[in-house]
Amino acid sequence: MLVAVLAAVSVWAGDITVAVTMGAATSLLLWTSTRSAALIAVVMFVCVVGSVRSERAWSGLAPDELGPFEGWVRVVDDPQPYAASTRVIVDVDGERYEVWSRGRARQLRVRTWRGGQWVAMSGQRVALDATRAHRVAWQHVVGEFVLDWASDVDEGGAVARASNRVRRAIERAAATLPDDDGALFRGLVVGDDRDQPVAMITRFRASGLSHLTAVSGQNVSFVLAACGPLLRRLRTWPRLAVTIGLITWFVALTRFEPSIIRAGAMASLSALAYATGRERAPLRILALAVTGLVLVDPLLVWSIGFWLSVGATLGVSTAGPWLARRFQALGLFAMPLGITLGAQLGVIVPAVLVFGRLPLVSVPANLLAVPVAGAVMLYGMPAGLLAGWIPALATPVMLPARFGTRWVDTVALLGERVEPAPPWSWVGWALLAAVAALIVAPRGRRDKNQSLHGDTSPDR
Repeated sequence: MLVAVLAAVSVWAGDITVAVTMGAATSLLLWTSTRSAALIAVVMFVCVVGSVRSERAWSGLAPDELGPFEGWVRVVDDPQPYAASTRVIVDVDGERYEVWSRGRARQLRVRTWRGGQWVAMSGQRVALDATRAHRVAWQHVVGEFVLDWASDVDEGGAVARASNRVRRAIERAAATLPDDDGALFRGLVVGDDRDQPVAMITRFRASGLSHLTAVSGQNVSFVLAACGPLLRRLRTWPRLAVTIGLITWFVALTRFEPSIIRAGAMASLSALAYATGRERAPLRILALAVTGLVLVDPLLVWSIGFWLSVGATLGVSTAGPWLARRFQALGLFAMPLGITLGAQLGVIVPAVLVFGRLPLVSVPANLLAVPVAGAVMLYGMPAGLLAGWIPALATPVMLPARFGTRWVDTVALLGERVEPAPPWSWVGWALLAAVAALIVAPRGRRDKNQSLHGDTSPDR
């Protein structure tokens, strides 16, 4: 509820920013007087609708019926393997249950399932304890399904079949990469981190690079860029329809993770704004996307992935460009450093509260890894499909991806080794903040002097 209200206020703040940027102080006052009532109405509407939606979402977590069940269930997401078990979420008569499969033979069978498939199974529906229920609330899980047996598998609808064909091709291509590079490749391209070993997950978190294996706006932009030649041939409204359809397909392909839902919503709003000739201010689009998503699914606010995605996007779109302009003395490093620091500022609160740390090495690690990871994301989808569908070409086609994933993993490994332990990491952040302040301060004073005395350059 609070997120929705803040998002609505952010929309209002975005309009004020536009007015100030236009240099129209009088227009700003007029805007304030004529739209203040509309603003209050919007905030009240968000509050009321958000409260109703939130109450319904929480009440919907109580299962309608418990006890035995035998029939067809829909697999919601790909099975998640653990050390001694495999977890998968299934939809039973419109309600989601988590299934924990144990035993080698049963796990091998369950791990072949894919999101969107239908499976005939029998078992018991039981309630979750309060702690577990709260932990999985953002996934709309209402209970546990204790599996007795599972038999036939149906491939599901057209979207599920198409998505699973693409993911299987990516998996076959990734299997040609050595060691754990294949698991990292799948994480970079489609956000599939199921087979990443614990050691890899740990070093990516310790070096501040775990966001690379969570699909986000960068992945969406690369998909749209790859389809750009086709989209540019279409007229405005057909192009908008195809663009939104492509975004929706990619969101389905990546299993509707909170980060990709946020990115997909923003990309769709941006495409709509472009088609209608409206302004595409990132802050406004983010605010509208967050407001809409939280009103549709209030349980998203319990997802740490959603918080990190929104926070990073907020930092990149606001603090990032501001810092980059003030780091101009650093030349080519100004923009990457500004964007990296902006993203870190955006995620500092959820990262510290949930993980208890904000890696100091994340700044140089992101500067070294993100450009290469972006190249793997852009190249990986078409290369993975080609290698997966034509195995004879897999080795040469996947060679650039092999070098890219090895580079990114090496950066994470080195970052984990050099990351200082608390409290030295916080001392390092304090020193970094002090250095950034020294770089920013002279530029800030120059901007202030120019605003007070006017620009006396001969071009004016």
